[in-house]
Amino acid sequence: MAAHRGADDNEPVLVFVWCRAMSRDLLLLLEPGFTDPQYPGQRFICPDGAPIEGLLASDPSKVARLDVRRLPFERPRAAVIAALDDAHQGLPVLVLGDELPAPADAQTLGDTRFVTDPRRILDLLAERHGFPKVH
Repeated sequence: MAAHRGADDNEPVLVFVWCRAMSRDLLLLLEPGFTDPQYPGQRFICPDGAPIEGLLASDPSKVARLDVRRLPFERPRAAVIAALDDAHQGLPVLVLGDELPAPADAQTLGDTRFVTDPRRILDLLAERHGFPKVH
């Protein structure tokens, strides 16, 4: 992550940079307890990300095998744009690294392979990183 100055040069702005050459898988999730400006004072979880968070919590030692980023709800989501593009900001998403072959059903954007289906992400976390399988 790199820090840059905002438009008025006084406000810091964080920019996430993900390099495809980093061969690890990148898992992007909404941060638990996120807020939505349309619902002031309320906090939320992502119904698609919650089972993935549960799987990650089941074996924290395996989380070190991939890069996990939890992002705010608001768009634009700089981390997703850096990894994919501005048209693919939906979460969760598993951006596949180079350490293992990408599955045939992965989506393709240029040279980047990724998966957005939450159940398939759970399956791939088991296959690629040794997490427990969904029964």
